[in-house]
Formats: sequence, structure tokens, C-alpha cells
Amino acid sequence: MAKKRSLTKVIIEVAEILIFAFILSWGLRSNVVEAATIPSPSMMPTIHEQDRVIVDKLFYKFTGIKRDDIIVFNPPKNLDSSGDYWIKRVIGLPGDKVQITGGKVYLNDQPLTEPFEMEAPNYNYGPVIVPKDSYFLLGDNRNHSLDSHYWGTLPAKEIEGKAVLRYWPLQRFGTLAK
Repeated sequence: MAKKRSLTKVIIEVAEILIFAFILSWGLRSNVVEAATIPSPSMMPTIHEQDRVIVDKLFYKFTGIKRDDIIVFNPPKNLDSSGDYWIKRVIGLPGDKVQITGGKVYLNDQPLTEPFEMEAPNYNYGPVIVPKDSYFLLGDNRNHSLDSHYWGTLPAKEIEGKAVLRYWPLQRFGTLAK
């Protein structure tokens, strides 16, 4: 009888540990940090397709989104309803004027110097004023990115977090510099 009670006790303890681990993991993943796999080459050369990054879902809410941050977000439903996140770079903040012309991105009528840009954009866009509570996003691989020049600004409520660290592949491990 004592062995049966002991086995039952062990099973209950293991079940409690597994339930606690699941709840803790779910809570961290949905509210604090999450791992994401990059689905496309739109952020090259900064981030390559199939790289894996850590997304900060908590602290950016206190510090806010800044220009040049790399963010993970829910894409427009008319383009992708898979539930997968997209990743792009913040170019325009609320109230900014953005225009793309002659192979240059202009922010508030000033050309941007973008060392992370893979190649100059071969399209024209704007000018547009970024609405309140929205952001203008571009991929670093400008000519091969479905981004704000294609679908417009992104409402802030669609932002999941800020990509802060590449952890795979190991040879490119490190923070995602601006």
C-alpha cells in the first residue's frame, strides 16, 4: 500500500512540475520574450532568411519604438493571414514625412544615410505623413521587401516586440545593431 501511495505521489508531483513549467513558459512567451525565425530575405544584409532572433515583448513598451529599431509585427491580413510574424526596420515615426525618390529615402525632407540598406530603392513612394499611433517600416533589402511602401503604415497595436538578439546561426550571434 505504501508503494502505491508513493508512486501516486510521484506522479502528482511530476504533473504539478509540468503544469507549472507550461504556465511559466506560456506566460514568458506571450508577455516577455519570444524566439522568432526570419521567414524571408527582406532584412538582408542585417538579418538573413532562417536566422533566429529573440524578440523583446515587454521592455520596448516602457522605452517606446525608436527610428531604426527592428520590430516584429502582425502583417496586414490581406497579405498574410498565416499568423506568422513579419520583421522590418522602423523608418518613420508618427508625424514624420516619408518619401522615396531617386534611389533615396527622405525623412522630413532630409535624405537618410542608411549603412544597413542592401541596395538603393528602385521605386518611388510618397510623400506621406505617418499617422498618429502608426509607423512606416522598410526592409533593409529594399527592392525585395513587402513593406510600408507596398501596404502603407503599420498601426502600433500590431507590433509584437523589438528584435534584440540573433542567437542562430552561432557564427553571427549577437545584438542587432542599428
